[in-house]
This record gives sequence, structure tokens and C-alpha cells, in this order.
Amino acid sequence: MDSIAIIIGLVGLAIGFAIAKFMEKGKASKTIASAKKEAANIVKEANIEGENIKKDKIFQAKEKFLELKAEHEKVIINKDKKISESEKRTRDKESQISSELAKGKKLGEQLEIKLKEVDYKSEFLEKKQSELEKLHKSQVQQLEVISGLSADDAKSQLLESLKDTAKSDAMAYIQSTVEEAKLTAQQEAKKIIINTIQRIGTEEAVENCVSVFNLESDDVKGRIIGREGRNIRALEAATGVEIIVDDTPEAIILSCFDSVRREVARLSLHKLVTDGRIHPARIEEIVKKTEKQIEEEIVEIGKRTVIDLGIHGLHPELIKAVGRMKYRSSYGQNLLQHSREVAKLCGVMAAELGLNPKLAKRAGLLHDIGKVPNTEVEVETPHAILGMQWAEKFGEKPDICNAIGAHHDEIEMKTLIAPIVQVCDAISGARPGARRQVLDSYIQRLKDLEEIAFGFGGVQKAYAIQAGRELRVIVESEKVSDDKAAELSFEISQKIQTDMTYPGQVKVTVIRETRAVNVAK
Repeated sequence: MDSIAIIIGLVGLAIGFAIAKFMEKGKASKTIASAKKEAANIVKEANIEGENIKKDKIFQAKEKFLELKAEHEKVIINKDKKISESEKRTRDKESQISSELAKGKKLGEQLEIKLKEVDYKSEFLEKKQSELEKLHKSQVQQLEVISGLSADDAKSQLLESLKDTAKSDAMAYIQSTVEEAKLTAQQEAKKIIINTIQRIGTEEAVENCVSVFNLESDDVKGRIIGREGRNIRALEAATGVEIIVDDTPEAIILSCFDSVRREVARLSLHKLVTDGRIHPARIEEIVKKTEKQIEEEIVEIGKRTVIDLGIHGLHPELIKAVGRMKYRSSYGQNLLQHSREVAKLCGVMAAELGLNPKLAKRAGLLHDIGKVPNTEVEVETPHAILGMQWAEKFGEKPDICNAIGAHHDEIEMKTLIAPIVQVCDAISGARPGARRQVLDSYIQRLKDLEEIAFGFGGVQKAYAIQAGRELRVIVESEKVSDDKAAELSFEISQKIQTDMTYPGQVKVTVIRETRAVNVAK
């Protein structure tokens, strides 16, 4: 029984397993069918989407083709238009050339007619010339018979009689010709110089070796001197300035050739008097502070000057040199004011001449930096050469260096800026009132002018006036005629121009006076 049951159980299990396997097979067939259906749908959708993409691409290709076709047509139209325009220009030129050829042909015909007329007139003139020569010979022969002189003798007598008159007339003609040539040749130059001078406001400054320090009362003098003069000695030792305390009421004299030292001493005195504490230690402290203040002020003055003139990129050492110019003078003219004035004149003149005004300004400002040396060794070198060396050392351009070194003709001028700087330096320094001349050289120049006048015959008196810018000559009326006076004025001016050196120009005026005196009794 047990084995039968086991066999029945095994048969049941086999039947169950077969039924389960059959059911799984049905499910797999259903899954395969659904997968095939889904795959068919995907393929169908892919075909539809491919057709749509194909249509879109075909449409885009058609649009691109139409667009390229339109652009190509535009290019062809533009080329056709240019070709038609060039053909039109060619036809116009051909018509113009043909008209000019026709005109040339007509002018050639007219020229042939004119040449024939000229030939005819030249033959006629030759005949007239021969007739005139025959007539002239016959008249000369008649005159020789009448006068009893040959033609050569008559010519020699006529030349002798006209010799003096011709000489005076020739001198007058030469003078007028020279003056006319000067007017025409120098007209533009004078115009430029006058315009340049008129645009610059002149400033006059008088610097000397002393400064006056004003006091509120004479009681302060004793405190400045100190016990046994120790305060004034300490102040003189610290500043290098001689302090003169005399009977001048409410004033102390500061004497020194160096303007910077005088300014340091003046400011130090002002601070000491204002503070009230005056003793050697305080004096040394104040002087050191004042020297530092002056150095800062020098740099500030240099910076402000270059900014005012529109000059950029200047080396700091050159800026300091420009600032130190404020405390220097040349023949009584403040060096900084002179350099500023020269810089402005150079800029204006360079602009008038079509040159670079910035370079000209730069050269004009730096042309006298050699007058403010830092060491005593450099003083032996001429200031123009020293200034040129400084400019080269601190990276200035060769044109500017040459203008600085050549403004007193100590080296050769190589650029057009150099003569501009020289001329503007003369304009600023030689104008009346700008500088003080040495008395001896000034008097000697006046004497030389008068001696040149007395070297000519017929001169009675000679006076150099207007600071040597005019020479008035009084001549004897019996010995010098009016024509001779004009000739004498010209000769004296040429003699002065040849033999003397002077700023500006010298006007020569010759005065001839005739007097008729009678006495009624």
C-alpha cells in the first residue's frame, strides 16, 4: 500500500509538473506575440518619423538653394552694374579726349597763323632797326661837326659831369633797395617775433645780494643778538648768511650771494621772533626745519612750473633745478621768471613756424639750468654746456640738449629749435628793464657809438641816447648836403653793424640844420 501510494504521489507530481510547464509555455507564447506586436509598432513609428525628417531636410535644402540663388543673382546684378558704369566712364573719357584733340588741332592752326604774323613783324622790325641805325649815325656825325667834339670825347665829358650826381643817386638807390629787401625778406620773421612778444606779459624782477627783515620794534634786536652775541653767531653759522644789525629803525639786513640761504635765514628769523624763544639750540632746530621746508618748496615750485607749462615726463632732478631757479637771478632778472617767459615765447614761435611747440617749451624752460649748479666744481663750466650735460644725463632728447648747449653759440646748432631758443632768450633778456647791465660796459658802448660817428667827415656832434639804441648825429650844413646826409646815415649804420656787438638794434639819425640870422638895428 505504501508503495502504491508513493507511486500515485509520484504520478501526481509528474502530472502537476507537466501542467505547470504547459501553462508557462502558453505565457511565453503570449509574451513573444506581444513583443512582436510592439516591435512592429516601433518600426512603424520609426518609418513615420524618418519620413518626416526626410521631408524637413528636403524643405531646408530647397530654402538654402533659393537663398544661394538670390545671393548669386545679386552678385551678378552688381557686377553688371559696375561693368556698365565703367563702360560709361570709358565712353565719357573717349568723348573728352576727342573734344580735346579737336581743340588742339584748332589751336595748332591758330599757332601757325600767329607764327606767320610774328615772322612778318620781325622782318619789318629788322628793316626799321637798320633805318634807325643809319639815321643815328648821320645825327652823330652832324653833332660832331656842330660841337667840334668826337662822340668818345663827348661821352667822357658827360660821364665826368654826372659822376658825383650818379654816386649820390646810387647810394640813395642802394639804401632804398636794401631797406626794401629787408622789409620783404624779414616781414614774416618780424611778424612772428612781434606776435610772439605781444602774447607774453612781461614781468620785471630785481634781485640783489641783500634782504631786509622788518621788525615790530627795535627791542627784538637785542634778543636776536643775544648775550655776548651768541644768538647772532649761531644764526650766521647755521645759515651761512651775514646778519647786519645797525641803526636802521625796525629792520635787520641779511646779506648773502645765495638767495636760498637768505630765504632760509629770513624764514628762520621770522619763526624765532614769532615764537619768542631765541637761543643757539632753538636756532639750529629752526634752521634745519626751514631748510627742509625750502627743499620741499623748491620741489613744489618745480612741479607747479612744469604743470603750468604743460611739460610732462621731466626727471625729478631737473624739476628740482627748475625750482631752484626761483632763488637765482641773472643781471637782476629772476631766473625762473626768465625761463618761464622764454618757454612761452619758444612755444608760440615754434607753433607759428609749424614746429613742435612742446619740445620748444621744454628746451626754453631748461636752457638756463646750468646756472643753478649743486657743487662748486661745476661752476667753472659754462652754464650752457653744463645744462646740456645735465639734460643728457637725465635722459632728455638730443634736440633739446643741442638747443640748451647752443643758445650762446658755444656748440654748433643742429636743429631748428636751437635758434628759436637763442632768439627767445634774447627777446626776454634784452628788452628794456629786464636786466641790469654792468655800468662800465654800458658807458663804453655809448662811447664807442659816438666815436664811430665822429670818424666820418662833416660830423659836428654825436649823442648816443635811449640806452644806446639810437645815435643822433648833427652835421655841418656847409660841408654836408641833404643827399650826403642820407648817405652818411647809411654808412654809419653799416659801420656800427660791422664793428660792434649790441642787443636789439641801433637807429642812426643824421640832422642837418641851415640857419639864416640877421640883426635889425
